[in-house]
Amino acid sequence: MRNSLQYRGTDGPIDDEAYGDTTMTGTPPSTDEEAQLLREELDFEDNTPHTRSHGPKSGLERSINFLRGPEPPRVQYLRPYFPSVQRRLIDCFEARGFNKPVSVVIVLLLWFFMFVWFLSAQLPIQDGDGNSVLNLDCVDTLWKRKNECGIDGIDCRPFGNQTFAFRCPAKCGDVQILNPHIVGPLEVNYRPLVIGTGRYRGDSFICGSAIHAGIVDNRRGGGGRVNLIGTHDNFASTKHHGIESIPFDSYFPLSFSVVFDDSFQSNSNPRSALLAVSLLVTAALAIFSTSPAIFFPIFALIFAHVSFVSDPPSASYRNVTVLPDHISMFAKRLLPALFVAVVLYSTTIKRTLSDLTAQIEKALFWLGGFWIGALSNYTFDWIPISRLTAHDLEQQPGAKLALAIIVLMLVAIIVGQVYYFWLEGRLIRYLGLYGLLVFGIIVCLAIPGVNLRIHHYILALLLLPGTSLQTRPSLLYQGVLLGLFVNGIARWDFDSVLQTSDALRADARLESVVPHVLEPAVDVAAEVLVATFTYGAHPVDVDGISVLVNDVERDRAFYDEVDGTWTPFKWTRSVDTDLNEYFRWAYVRHGRTLDYSKPGALYSNGTWGSGSLS
Repeated sequence: MRNSLQYRGTDGPIDDEAYGDTTMTGTPPSTDEEAQLLREELDFEDNTPHTRSHGPKSGLERSINFLRGPEPPRVQYLRPYFPSVQRRLIDCFEARGFNKPVSVVIVLLLWFFMFVWFLSAQLPIQDGDGNSVLNLDCVDTLWKRKNECGIDGIDCRPFGNQTFAFRCPAKCGDVQILNPHIVGPLEVNYRPLVIGTGRYRGDSFICGSAIHAGIVDNRRGGGGRVNLIGTHDNFASTKHHGIESIPFDSYFPLSFSVVFDDSFQSNSNPRSALLAVSLLVTAALAIFSTSPAIFFPIFALIFAHVSFVSDPPSASYRNVTVLPDHISMFAKRLLPALFVAVVLYSTTIKRTLSDLTAQIEKALFWLGGFWIGALSNYTFDWIPISRLTAHDLEQQPGAKLALAIIVLMLVAIIVGQVYYFWLEGRLIRYLGLYGLLVFGIIVCLAIPGVNLRIHHYILALLLLPGTSLQTRPSLLYQGVLLGLFVNGIARWDFDSVLQTSDALRADARLESVVPHVLEPAVDVAAEVLVATFTYGAHPVDVDGISVLVNDVERDRAFYDEVDGTWTPFKWTRSVDTDLNEYFRWAYVRHGRTLDYSKPGALYSNGTWGSGSLS
């Protein structure tokens, strides 16, 4: 059986067997036309003979001549599967006018109306009492992060006797915390922040808790009702519906439950239905149209699908509909993305798709890869790499092995692509291009004060020039990379490749010094236990000390400028409590808390233990 990859030569007759029964819309390009195209590609003038000197050569000259590839260059040409069938298919499309611009417009209008109809499920709705049903993001909580609730949680009240109806998007059960998080005596990471069973701690993800409780389906999304029930203790850990909740053996001032609410109809997230519609429409566009410019409507359609359906960005906190936010962000990001798409088309995509007669392969490999990359939150979600940072690779289980496998696969793919560029005589040019890109990366790494962040949309842009070949692997690679670009921009926008440490850190540790706390003096009188904490030496550039008790900020102590000491912290509780309490301290600088210490425990029997994270 002949190799399905044939070559377009610049000299000599075309192999009739190789082109035997292709699906080209006309006859294959003539030898003279191919030679002219290749000369233009390699920047040769018509009157310049394409020959190489045969005199003595130095080692450098021999290396350069080798890198230029074979003479004449062998341009890759994709011989389609079932060529006679595909030829008749294209002839039928052309006879019926399916490949005309008006047909493309009609198909896109049909998709648009179905798309809008499905998205109407995200319009505002009300519960049985006439109150608006709130739309939640996957990471929304009742208790704010980073001490934003204030001392004793004053800024997060009320703690109880409140209720509201809500809706959650799909796939919230897959959302995890990406930095170490302290829950009492435990340090947790890379798991959903759901604390408790039945009754959940106030800083739990609401949607994750609803999935754990069986109120919301992770695949389709859904809604229910949240009831605030104030202080609760002994939050149990169980595993339900794919989420293992986190235990907490003490009390917390805000807790909630999640229940069904039959007073309103929370339509399931339309992801599955809209995916089927978008797949069908893009497949029709890819198969019916032989023009490489069909890339643009397919690009815009997939960009809209990611922006509104498969991986939409976060919207405003607890709003009644996410559509205004998503429309605003879609309009903001699509225009610059289209500008990049024009550049990619003129430099890479047009060469791959021009004169491509293999419509089935285009739909299967190129469009299929496009969707695989665009749906990366589904297709690549199983890979245990959240972010390409040294911190995440070090801490996330399996991340190093996964990265090593990915690197080996990339090396194998690059070797294959280099070989085909060598065959086409374009290797030197692309080596120069990637040499400039590597030089740019080195310059970025040398800039002080910022960190180089290779987002997946940047990785796609870096690798896409290496797919400007008409081979089946190149169709697949180009599609996947285009999908990663679309997913990155539609979800996260054009995030900077140079970011400060603060921007990368988010809620991770600052690696700052923590307070030195002396063992407390514990006194019991009149059925009351009083624990007095004093502090050791402190840095000169801090303003105060913050105290967390059970992960709630309870006090801020400040330096006494009169007697030169820190105000001790006193904690009072009943002697008959049967609950442990967990304490952590952090310095305050310019109104901002630094890193908190590891938890210490005041046990139910009144003894103190330094504690350790487990």
